[in-house]
Amino acid sequence: MKFNSIIRSLILLATTAFVFACGSKEEVDLIVFNANVYTVDGDFSKATAFAVKDGKFVAVGNDTDILLAYKATDEVDAEGSPIYPGLIDGHAHFYRYGLGLAYADLGFTKSFDELVARVIAHREKYPDAPWIIGRGWDQNAWPGQAFPKKDTFDILFPDTPLLLTRVDGHAALANSAALKLGGVTAQTKMIGGKVIVENNEPTGVLVDNAIDLVSEQIPEPDTQESVRALLMAQENCFRVGLTTVVDAGLDRSTIELMDSLHKAGSFKMRIYAMINPTQENKDYYFKNGHYITDQLTVRSFKIYGDGALGSRGASLLAPYHDDPDNSGFLLSEPETFESLANEMYANGFQMNTHCIGDSANRTLLDIYGRVLKGKNDLRWRIEHAQIVTRADIDKFAAYSIIPSVQPTHATSDMYWAEDRLGPDRIKTAYTFKDLLDQNGTIALGSDFPVEDINPMYGFHSAVARRDAKNWPEEGFQMENKLSREEALKGTTIWAAHANFEEDKKGSIEVGKLADFVIFQEDIMELAYEKLRDAKVKNTYVSGQRVY
Repeated sequence: MKFNSIIRSLILLATTAFVFACGSKEEVDLIVFNANVYTVDGDFSKATAFAVKDGKFVAVGNDTDILLAYKATDEVDAEGSPIYPGLIDGHAHFYRYGLGLAYADLGFTKSFDELVARVIAHREKYPDAPWIIGRGWDQNAWPGQAFPKKDTFDILFPDTPLLLTRVDGHAALANSAALKLGGVTAQTKMIGGKVIVENNEPTGVLVDNAIDLVSEQIPEPDTQESVRALLMAQENCFRVGLTTVVDAGLDRSTIELMDSLHKAGSFKMRIYAMINPTQENKDYYFKNGHYITDQLTVRSFKIYGDGALGSRGASLLAPYHDDPDNSGFLLSEPETFESLANEMYANGFQMNTHCIGDSANRTLLDIYGRVLKGKNDLRWRIEHAQIVTRADIDKFAAYSIIPSVQPTHATSDMYWAEDRLGPDRIKTAYTFKDLLDQNGTIALGSDFPVEDINPMYGFHSAVARRDAKNWPEEGFQMENKLSREEALKGTTIWAAHANFEEDKKGSIEVGKLADFVIFQEDIMELAYEKLRDAKVKNTYVSGQRVY
């Protein structure tokens, strides 16, 4: 007999008289005992057992008390394993990730030649697809770090349109067939976008809003493809312990598909949906208001302030250190952002704006300030908050603005970020601790598929400030690392707070939804070097095992 089973038997024998005296035990659906439970409650207390009924925690405490008071047909002996609240990715692109599982995977290519080889292999696998679509390349990891050009793909695929998106989604490579469909020429100009041109000809590289000219020509996935994408994404996310994902930028049709799958019972991933600010979406949601279930929350809009640092589309106050004629750009005029902010405020919706560069952060923080006019509980967010000057950082506190950051961005960008920003301005980038100190809360996410879906990668980057190879040993700008407690809160209760959901998720407490994850190793104690390899044993949603 196992030692823990002996303990349980002794507990039961010792309390038999008490049980008979007090009547029968309360029936519940699930009991978990002999665990190392991090409740992430207000005191960050620990427990060893809990009971679940009707999808919610009904008791949290020690083995003796829980086993005395409750009985269940499903009892789980955790054998001392660590248990945490279901993990929340505070900023991702869940639906896009699911669709991308059928695209050419161009992540971690080490050269343009490797990218070409992967595209050819993908085409051989899907020879009849009307488009060749891929994602994940990063020229900063290639020799010379130069943007790719379309010439090779024009030769390989002269009649099949091709669009290969950069890892951050803010630049893409299109071949001539795709450029022709999008009406893109060397003379094409627009606000918030750029067509890269050499010798009066497009190179094929499109930056930010210019991508839309081509991507809008790609046929929309049918319902079957969309459902398959959602279910595949869900399976992968449950495997790494995610039970809620913030999907940053969805149209009404996708939100309603998610809702229908939730109601049908086939889709269990909880979604905090940020709406795309199209006129159609605004008209519908401003008229109908928030939509909230236990599985879906719709009460915010995702706005794009600028582009990405890697593609030099982030809007900076001063030129790029490695491109002195370029300061990046905003994706819309400041007046447009201010108009959107007033609309969000008037209609009671949360405004969540992508801001990478220090100019974009200043512009949006000041707009938020003019609309919010001081401290509040509207929880408007700056997504990424990647480069924020010392003069602007206290505006987060002044207007109760929540920073929503992705720790792996710091350890993915650290090899070349100083080249973009210079030795002084790099110190104002990825300042997670400084941002946390403003309001005492910070939401952590991954931005997947820009980064990996595994939340342990972000946890490791937040606390160790190292990459997958645990470099640099001393950590990257360690003055802005987070503690393990802060990192766990950032991906549980603080992420829930940023979603207006802290009353029903984010901690293991009575009355909250019974979402939790059982790990093989304790990430609160595990050595830095092993954090990314920490494995999930089981993931539960509403007390039901989904992995």
